[in-house]
Amino acid sequence: MMRTVQKLKVEYGDFQTPIELADQVCKKLVELGVKPDIIIEPTCGIGNFVEAASSCFESAKKILGIELNLDYFRQIIEEEKFLHDQRIEIKCEDFFQVDWLSLIGESNEEILVLGNLPWVTNSQQGSIGGINLPKKSNFQNHTGLDAITGKSNFDISEWMLIQFVKYLQKHNSYLAVLCKTSVSRKILNYIYCEKLNLAYCAVYKIDSKKYFDAAVEACLFFCKFDSNSQKYYCDVFDSLESSVRSRIGYSNNILVRDLITFKKVEDLYNKQSKTKWRSGIKHDCASVMEFRKNNDYFINGLGESYELEETYIFPLVKGSSVAQNKTKTTDRYILVTQSLVGESTESIKYLAPRTWAYLEKHESLLNSRKSKIYQNSPRFSIFGVGSYTFAPWKIAICGLYKKLSFRLIGQINEKPAIFDDTVYFLSFLDEESAYESYQLLNSSLAKDFYSSLIFWDEKRPIKSSILNSLNLAALAKLVL
Repeated sequence: MMRTVQKLKVEYGDFQTPIELADQVCKKLVELGVKPDIIIEPTCGIGNFVEAASSCFESAKKILGIELNLDYFRQIIEEEKFLHDQRIEIKCEDFFQVDWLSLIGESNEEILVLGNLPWVTNSQQGSIGGINLPKKSNFQNHTGLDAITGKSNFDISEWMLIQFVKYLQKHNSYLAVLCKTSVSRKILNYIYCEKLNLAYCAVYKIDSKKYFDAAVEACLFFCKFDSNSQKYYCDVFDSLESSVRSRIGYSNNILVRDLITFKKVEDLYNKQSKTKWRSGIKHDCASVMEFRKNNDYFINGLGESYELEETYIFPLVKGSSVAQNKTKTTDRYILVTQSLVGESTESIKYLAPRTWAYLEKHESLLNSRKSKIYQNSPRFSIFGVGSYTFAPWKIAICGLYKKLSFRLIGQINEKPAIFDDTVYFLSFLDEESAYESYQLLNSSLAKDFYSSLIFWDEKRPIKSSILNSLNLAALAKLVL
């Protein structure tokens, strides 16, 4: 089957850079004192960055553009776009097949890697059967469930940028690429963790909606490398024209969004905190596992109505309800098949036979769940479940929303509230303890602490690792 134009656009993360933006980027680089001998555009598309570089960088002896898309390559050739500049060479090659190390070589000339890399993740590639990927490897070194679930997802540009960071280490060189802002931080983190050379780093935010009609936080990511500097911070500017900057960097071995604020509250940071924020239930089959109720009947996402025992059914509070503070009641319910991860589900057959029959009827849907975590697990397994799930009192927050909104939530209809996996929560056996922690989390100190660490432009800005890093005991001594 031929791949559609739209599918190809998704597969290759194809967002062509307008010549207006390419010109602005190159002029900013000139302003920063960049005077390269060699310019490489690794995914040059229709050549707008090559054209802008040709006009702006008189010092360059060679400008090389690489492009996989044969239609773009033919367009450049047919239009005779760069015949006026003998420094320019355009090649039709696959990024993942190019011997970049040999191409960059061991020369002492200053190199600028310039351009706009694909805005697509490996999971998006997988969903459409895309082939524009590097050879599979766990290059982020995730282990266990992290390697199986979401944390092993990565942007293709992230992999590409890491290769160039490594190739440019022995050169006085520059990296200037348009990418997602979240990717720029991942590259900074890679450089820091690997203790690679970095002379300077900056991010200039761009209007991705204006230039690419894309609803994503994006930037010009600029790095300067030399042979002996290790400056692991990044200046952040609101635009290419802005001179006002903030600075992200490392403290306590973590990347901090606001170093100034964090320095004021860093005594509250505790990597080994006893506080344990949990995530809600993960089941990956909402049409079967989630219900609304009509009188005595539970109606699933398929529109089917069943009279089920309530033994394994609990009130469900979605992340959106937590964010909107709609947590006193709920019209949603969830089937919780286990009380511990890995627990046998066979007891449902005897304790709730109608529920068991319901699960067996929908077994094909449950068995078709794609995540590897369900492989070799008991029938009808779920994840994100433990004794904490059934505690009567909880403090919850939705990880997807760009606001620190903690909610104190008790039982609903005399049963513990259960959350979906977009929610993080602390569990408590009594209301007094829960309320005391709730007050702490809503203090100005706690808000300052978390706000200094959270990068709000991320898809899931609030993470359990950040929530767990606050030492509540230390905070209590200052607040209560």
